[in-house]
Amino acid sequence: MAPAPKRSGIGLPVYIVAAVCLLGGAAFAYLQFVPRPAAKQIPLSAEAKAYVGNLKLSDVTMKATQNYALQTVVEIEGNIGNAGDRPLETVEIYCIFYDSYGQMVFRPRMTIVTTKMGGLKPGETKAFRLPFDEIPHSWNQTMPQMVIAGVQFQG
Repeated sequence: MAPAPKRSGIGLPVYIVAAVCLLGGAAFAYLQFVPRPAAKQIPLSAEAKAYVGNLKLSDVTMKATQNYALQTVVEIEGNIGNAGDRPLETVEIYCIFYDSYGQMVFRPRMTIVTTKMGGLKPGETKAFRLPFDEIPHSWNQTMPQMVIAGVQFQG
């Protein structure tokens, strides 16, 4: 009688696990690298440009902390006040970061007032907090320039 043929040590479960890992890796890569649609930005109309003088930033501070992934997170906190006579739904600003040569190295557009937080009524002041974890290392470590980028009026 002939001996039974020897089977390899790799079985069906190993192939299934390998296929699942491969598909999971492909799905992760697709979700990480596929371009996302840009968020709708509010334009700064002529009417909004004329109103910008009524928006006052105050008590603006900056601090750096470390998150759970041991990354440095820069946070800018402050208040925005509406000294005008029109209620606002949304306010967006540019935070412009410079290097030691005065060259712009990072310019994110951030929303500091939203309809979700109730907008900004005339005479009202609201706090904002802006976290940044992607600032280039060439940044000069000073407070960024903050410029109103978009205003949307209620109604």
